[in-house]
Amino acid sequence: MGHCARVAGHCKRCEGELPFDILMAFQPIIDVGRRRIHAYEALVRGPHGEPAGQVLEQVTDTLLYRFDQACRVQAIEQASRLGMPVPLSINFLPNAVYEPEACLQATLEVSQRVGWPLERLIFEIVETERVQDRRHLRDIIAAYRRMGFRVALDDFGTGHANLDVLADLYPDKLKLDRQLVGGCHEDGRRQAMIQAIVAMADRLDVTLIAEGVEEAEEARWLFEAGISLQQGYYFARPALDALADDPSERIEALFGPRPRQRMAVCR
Repeated sequence: MGHCARVAGHCKRCEGELPFDILMAFQPIIDVGRRRIHAYEALVRGPHGEPAGQVLEQVTDTLLYRFDQACRVQAIEQASRLGMPVPLSINFLPNAVYEPEACLQATLEVSQRVGWPLERLIFEIVETERVQDRRHLRDIIAAYRRMGFRVALDDFGTGHANLDVLADLYPDKLKLDRQLVGGCHEDGRRQAMIQAIVAMADRLDVTLIAEGVEEAEEARWLFEAGISLQQGYYFARPALDALADDPSERIEALFGPRPRQRMAVCR
């Protein structure tokens, strides 16, 4: 079990430690086409695995910045200690970012300390519905991309992160919400909407990730529709302070085992 985070703030109005402990669970994002783990998303939990909702209930407005910073630091420290070999995706709260470069100092410091490559960090924007200043959010994304980070827009298709947001922002990745993904293999309306998003993402040069994939039929249909990056309980549940088991069996169940390569015969 890892050490729980108690991280000091990096500005005068946010100094101090969190009054509660946190730990991260990691869920893989699968590249179905390449049959491998593409990245891991860090998901906040309590120190004994308490659910995220229970943790978030303790986050007041005055603790928002410290909580956001603590999650980043904790995720990078755990990922490094676990020897994570792929990129790490970290959720962040846009309303906690008062000035992008300043708010990245803790991220840069912990990455340097543990030797985590900055190009292996992805930041997922959550709770876009609470952002009133769209220009501020656009500035955050631009600053993060200038520093070499990739940015994903979470929960796309729920109403909180929709076309009006995408018209103003320029993320590298879009994560389709479970509400749109669930039952897509047997729902013509969902299929039509997802196919339209696939075409749009291709035109905008945005990578799609389907989250909340829980059934093999969903995973198979999504892949055939052009979405190779997928995440959900079908492949693996979040693992507390650990990396998920090898999902290759689940992937092979979709398409069958890899064909064996025929050995060349010398003549």
